[in-house]
Amino acid sequence: MGPAGELRYPSYPEENGIWKFPGIGAFQCYDKYMLSSLKAAAEAAAKPEWGSTGPRDAGHYNSWPEDTPFFKKDGGGWNSQYGEFFLSWYSQILIEHGERILSSASSVFEATGVKISVKVAGIHWHYGSRSHAAELTAGYYNTRFRDGYLPVAQMVARYGAVFNFTCIEMRDHEQPQDALCAPENLVRQVGLATKEAQVPLAGENALPRYDESAHEQILKASSLNIDGSSNDREMCAFTYLRMNPSLFQPDNWRRFVAFVKKMNEGKDSRRCLEQVEREAEHFVNVTEPFVQEAALALMP
Repeated sequence: MGPAGELRYPSYPEENGIWKFPGIGAFQCYDKYMLSSLKAAAEAAAKPEWGSTGPRDAGHYNSWPEDTPFFKKDGGGWNSQYGEFFLSWYSQILIEHGERILSSASSVFEATGVKISVKVAGIHWHYGSRSHAAELTAGYYNTRFRDGYLPVAQMVARYGAVFNFTCIEMRDHEQPQDALCAPENLVRQVGLATKEAQVPLAGENALPRYDESAHEQILKASSLNIDGSSNDREMCAFTYLRMNPSLFQPDNWRRFVAFVKKMNEGKDSRRCLEQVEREAEHFVNVTEPFVQEAALALMP
């Protein structure tokens, strides 16, 4: 789909120090093919002057929203007629790319029983700003006034695929608040979008975490009890990142086994937590020799 397998533009490349968290990233619309498409879209909108290039005042990879005329909250170009034109075009090109990939994948795997999923990036930094600049440069037209994830979810639903989202383990207060990070609110928005589009939602953690706090947050997010309301939805799958020597350290492995047991129980389990944890402890003891062997095998 795109960088790291995600449906997005390569707007925040980490290699060679080009981008550093929590920079807003940069629009990726300056090669000849994108410029040709932009020119055609501008002419179709009877605004040919908008088709020569992308925004000239959107800062650089490591800018913050309020440092740029385009992304600033008051009078920013993102909220202008030009901004609406450009961001609609930019995000639509990404969705059309996703359509082409899904169409090809569906034709290959049709009737095989293989379930296709589309991974979408959890860009939680600057989520609390009006412009949601980091999401915009990545191709998600999501702002204080517009839902950018519903069109993606609807596209995924058209092909019977799964919407796979990340940053499930994160809590708002763990992230830099000066960057207006809000992963919990972002996950909640995606949950609502996938519910409306009637598409299954899967998740994964963005960073390696082995602590109970992260595990509990994953359990909470995967239950999809959005705004505390009870419903029959749960995440259809979860990918845990990742298997390495740290996972097989005794305390981490013990916590991980208990976490997997709780995930398997589901949100409607009537069994008490103590019983689940006792079973997990038994499994830890039984698997100890294999865990030690795995940890050694994964050592560099």
